[in-house]
Amino acid sequence: MSQSNNDGWTPRTRLGRMVQDGDVTSMEQALNTGLPLKEPELVDQLLPGLDDEVLDINMVQRMTDSGRRVKFRCVVAIGNRDGYLGYAEARDDQVGSAIQKAIDVAKLNIISVDRGSGSWEDSAGGVNSLTRKAEGKAGSVTVEVMPAPQGLGLAAAETVRNILELAGVQDAWTRSNGNTRTTVNLAKATYNALKNASQSRTPRRAAAKQAEAEVDE
Repeated sequence: MSQSNNDGWTPRTRLGRMVQDGDVTSMEQALNTGLPLKEPELVDQLLPGLDDEVLDINMVQRMTDSGRRVKFRCVVAIGNRDGYLGYAEARDDQVGSAIQKAIDVAKLNIISVDRGSGSWEDSAGGVNSLTRKAEGKAGSVTVEVMPAPQGLGLAAAETVRNILELAGVQDAWTRSNGNTRTTVNLAKATYNALKNASQSRTPRRAAAKQAEAEVDE
């Protein structure tokens, strides 16, 4: 039988049991196992105190045989402001329930953001920006996030800036195309850009310098 931890959580997946048994003690280890994240409580154990940002709330109506049904669609991003980011959309009859649903799903979509100092104007080894240019797409919207030197800040629209801040990116140039007034697509394209960057291969030499800088800090 599985044993519950102090928070009353009983793991239902292999990864969850590994976390509870102490075989996996960090989110980096959890993502490196290749096992899917299927329990929000697992993320709570490995990344306590995540910040969340409600990016958009919209009322959605749909006609059914029983009449018109109204739901609320919420777009949420979460992060620890130090390299981990999640994003999700959810719907529910109540605003509060929709937000909580979106937060729980966002925890299952957590990614590790490949931070670095990829700008030619910056010194190697930092984690203030990205290691390379990242591009993401959602619907008609395309977002590019480019490394910037330390101290520049975030040259980005409010939605893009909120997501980058949650990911722990402090300096970046950004560019977007398409119907950027659609918050859902703009937010998702930004998340996809960071996700694509994290899935790209980091050059061994750059990764080694970044690791050395983190140790020095």
